Amino acid sequence: MAASSNTLVQQFARAPRVGAVKTRLQPPLTASAACALHCELVRWTSATLGAAGFGEVELWVTGSPDDALFQDCLDLGMAAIRQQQGRDLGARMLFALDHGLARYPQVLLVGSDCPGLDADYLHRAATALQHSELVLGPARDGGYVLLGARRPVAPLFTDMPWGTDRVLAQTLQWARSMGLVTTLLEPLTDIDRPADLPHWQALRAAGSRSGRSG
Repeated sequence: MAASSNTLVQQFARAPRVGAVKTRLQPPLTASAACALHCELVRWTSATLGAAGFGEVELWVTGSPDDALFQDCLDLGMAAIRQQQGRDLGARMLFALDHGLARYPQVLLVGSDCPGLDADYLHRAATALQHSELVLGPARDGGYVLLGARRPVAPLFTDMPWGTDRVLAQTLQWARSMGLVTTLLEPLTDIDRPADLPHWQALRAAGSRSGRSG
């Protein structure tokens, strides 16, 4: 049986609130432009996940599930919209992961900031979980763009310096202390800082040439 048939994919997305998303891109972007970029990236990621060939993909959101952005994502292949639960990012990720593992043998959790994440990357992550307990897709800024697991991993979300360049290193330290068999995929670029914008512009231009839109 293909690994993807045993895998639930979860996409995390924040509500599109002007002035509250992509703040590290303001400037050079205005608050409105940063929010528009956030929406583009959320849709781009949903389209990628929806077309990747997994049995089920869920969108986990902050704010109202009825937001027009999230409803667009249903049309792009999301099977369900679920509300994030928890006091901070770590608690919300843990809740979603445990919710998924109660229903599926393995779960891949991704954000909405990495347009370079493609179907091949996702399927390699799912396949790696056949022999690893934890899979991480590193971000070039020191975080990670993907986390996959097939068992509860609560300590990985505790006392984590979210939003810093120490997240991946701290996660790996916790994984070693837990004795988790871990696979690292190649690093990808999150679109978080002004220096990341050319990467997004190049991917968007390539997508336009291939007939894809965000």
